[in-house]
Amino acid sequence: MFQGGSLWAGLLSAGMSQFQDTKSLQQGQMGKKEYTAQTVENVTGAVGVMAGVEYGAVLGSTVLPGVGTVVGAVLGGVLGDRVGRVVGGQAGSMISKNPLVNKVVEPVNEAIQ
Repeated sequence: MFQGGSLWAGLLSAGMSQFQDTKSLQQGQMGKKEYTAQTVENVTGAVGVMAGVEYGAVLGSTVLPGVGTVVGAVLGGVLGDRVGRVVGGQAGSMISKNPLVNKVVEPVNEAIQ
């Protein structure tokens, strides 16, 4: 399903976002919990971009072959990124606020420091 242009679009989108978030974490502009939530958001955003490009191109091709494929891929990628990031932001926030997860992560944080 995910191959070619859609795969690269998703990886590039997530990679750039993750790079910026990692830089913010290292500079102290972002906390570890927020970084966790952002990482989940970046991953789901990438999947959203990939799916959006694929399905947008298919839908665009059925409406207007050629030009519709390109327009559908672009619009699908943008919409997929938005939806993926919203879902990922909610999931990441829930994960970082979960007491059970925090209880497991605390010993790991202490071992790293």
